[in-house]
Amino acid sequence: MLDTFLSQTASWMWGPWLVALLFGTHLFLTWRTGLIQRHLGTALRLSVAKEPGAPGDISQFGALMTALAATIGTGNIYGVAGAVILGGPGAVFWMWLTGVFGIATKYSEALLAVKYRVTNSRGEMSGGPMFVLERGLNARWAGSLFAAFTALAAFGIGNMAQSNAIVEMVVVKKAVLGLTQADTSIRLWLGLAMAGLTAAVILGGIQSIARFCGFLVPFMAFFYVAGCLVILLSTWDQLPGTLALIITSAFTGKAAVGGFIGAGIAEAMRYGIARGLFSNESGLGSAPIAAAAARTSDPVRQALVSGTGTFWDTVVVCAMTGLVIVGSGDWTTADLNKAKLCDLAFNHIGPFGDIILVGGLLTFVFSTILGWGYYGEKAVEYLFGIRSVFPYRLLWIVAVFIGAIWKSDAVWNFCDIMNALMALPNLAALLLLSGVIASETRRYFSKSP
Repeated sequence: MLDTFLSQTASWMWGPWLVALLFGTHLFLTWRTGLIQRHLGTALRLSVAKEPGAPGDISQFGALMTALAATIGTGNIYGVAGAVILGGPGAVFWMWLTGVFGIATKYSEALLAVKYRVTNSRGEMSGGPMFVLERGLNARWAGSLFAAFTALAAFGIGNMAQSNAIVEMVVVKKAVLGLTQADTSIRLWLGLAMAGLTAAVILGGIQSIARFCGFLVPFMAFFYVAGCLVILLSTWDQLPGTLALIITSAFTGKAAVGGFIGAGIAEAMRYGIARGLFSNESGLGSAPIAAAAARTSDPVRQALVSGTGTFWDTVVVCAMTGLVIVGSGDWTTADLNKAKLCDLAFNHIGPFGDIILVGGLLTFVFSTILGWGYYGEKAVEYLFGIRSVFPYRLLWIVAVFIGAIWKSDAVWNFCDIMNALMALPNLAALLLLSGVIASETRRYFSKSP
């Protein structure tokens, strides 16, 4: 009964109305920022630049890596597969488009987060939509709601659901990984190992998280993208046809073929945009929490850096997955789920495909636990004060272990609802403060050489 209610509510929350609101905000902010995407080259350069002496806890690169750690996850692999199953090859184009326009929303979120951030009693930076709502719109009640939704979503989709996904993947692939232990034993020991590694990272706070993510995120992204390129290059003669199929299907739909039941333009748009939005989190309000900790003297500077997160997540990583899946032709097979489609698509080059898929999922999922750990920590700090942070970290570590040994689909549905509820006050702040975003953007570029 509860599972059915949560499933139906989550489906409604992430229905066409929210997809339209999010994508519409992307388009509106692209206009208000004067097409901020045209400054992508500058943003990429700033992401590896340093600003000594600027206020903040971690480097701009560290803030970006922490946000990417939380953003790049199962949605970049299984989410893309699900979009193709439901919307056909054209869904990949619309997913990619959400990344292009979502850069403006991620930029705007970060700009406001840095502008309205505060220094807590330990001298650390705290920011994000809760402070934007409180200080920018004088609506602390809305900030408290956002923080509550974030804290609840974090323990599910950012913690237990992720540790469970790691364990499920290892159990399914244990023969490939050379494991002979019983499934229960694998869950237990892997749960303890993940909890221990999580403790080693998050107990050190944002500096420790940023250092670890600064190493892990570039490595995992390079490993996965390079692996996808190897697969695509092994069938390079099919690549032009794959690209043509994705683009034409986006505007004409795709008729039934093989076991694929067919999808029109509306389905391609709906599922491509929805999965793209869910993957890059532009508009949800999560990534600005990490952006607020960046060492920067100007909110626009960090905003440009943060905008590259959506570029890497969707325009690059999701696009690579989409090309591999569509190019494989396996999406035409009947009765496939997301996991099976990914298995088939990546196995076209033998065991190396398994290594790419398993390695990508393991690192993507664990990095999400670390990034969302910081988001939840800041949400709890906003609600209950700085003394709540250490107990929260201990509870977070325990939850990683629980997630490894216990599975519930209700957790995913509940957190889908919390994610949607996070987006609503955040989008309201973005739209109501769009004048501030536009003004700050003009100020920065008017004085830039």
